[in-house]
Amino acid sequence: MAPPSWRRRRPPSTRIRRPWRAPVALAVLVNLAALGYRLTEGWDWGDCYWMVAITLSTIGYGEVNPLSTSGRVVTALLILGGLVVVQISIQGVLGLSESGYFRRLRERRFRRWLNTMQDHVILCGYGRIGREIAAQVRREGVELLVVETDPERREAAEQEGLPVLAADATLDETLLEAGIHRCRSLVAALSSNASNLYVVLSARGLAPVCRLIARSDSDEAERKLRLAGADEVVSPYVSGGRMMAATALRPMAVTFMDLLAGSDCEVEEFLLSDDPTDLGRLNGMSLGDLELGRRTGALVLAVRQPRRQATNERQYRGASYRLPEQDLVANPGREQRLEPGQLLVVMGSKGQLQQVSELLGSALMRVDQMTG
Repeated sequence: MAPPSWRRRRPPSTRIRRPWRAPVALAVLVNLAALGYRLTEGWDWGDCYWMVAITLSTIGYGEVNPLSTSGRVVTALLILGGLVVVQISIQGVLGLSESGYFRRLRERRFRRWLNTMQDHVILCGYGRIGREIAAQVRREGVELLVVETDPERREAAEQEGLPVLAADATLDETLLEAGIHRCRSLVAALSSNASNLYVVLSARGLAPVCRLIARSDSDEAERKLRLAGADEVVSPYVSGGRMMAATALRPMAVTFMDLLAGSDCEVEEFLLSDDPTDLGRLNGMSLGDLELGRRTGALVLAVRQPRRQATNERQYRGASYRLPEQDLVANPGREQRLEPGQLLVVMGSKGQLQQVSELLGSALMRVDQMTG
């Protein structure tokens, strides 16, 4: 037979109950002691509080004025009360620190700050590839959020001044907390293909239009990541091999791209709204009529047409899988006309790209449209 509920022993709680009780007691003691000096000695409030301060701190500068018998009683009680209350206060502060109270406060402030992030890049994984990605993104002046569970990698990211969310990137609640509906893109750069696949699946389910870039180590992993919804799948080995081959065959072109990355000139993408009414007068206007180069100084490198329903079919070990068809018009002429859903790839300085954004105005895809 189980004992009555009132007789059952409860486990000790690790929670600090009433954490501010000791500071309140200290404030009460200080004010009561000052009132005691005021009533017994008739001092002004400044002398009263100064006497309390030098007594509690044990500095011992000497009495403000000669004490009467009643004043010495107040001092003795103040010393006894101070020993108890100050000790309890110190123990309370140490208890708060040991229980993780201040850490939870920092985490709460950090999560409130996360809710203010807009148009940022979410980087899942801060390994060797993740560090290079973070360096490039920061060089472009774009906000970056690192999602990492490994303590050493988290510390390395924090030392670089990056905001780090210590959570599992494969979980839906982590991606929601990281702002998957407010980010411009998500990069899955975890060391495991399976983990990257989980991240892509979760992200695509939560944000169907979010741009997803994933890392893969094999053709099979690339196929599965694309089937899961990744917009781009990058293999470090393939990319590294292509870069080395390009350097061997066209060294000046590679050098130019490196110089471009380190200059004020940038390449930016401008996605036009799918709604023709948002384009207004720009709908059907040619690049020649828009005079983008003359009005802003920026250069349109390419135009990607709206994604078609048709698909390209690829073969992998006898099985086929489909990829969305994308018509890319490189170096478009003046006759190229603007259409809803197009993506403009523009090169220019930050000021010129800002002018392009202002010129297109309401024709650009808004964040609420992308997440809706």
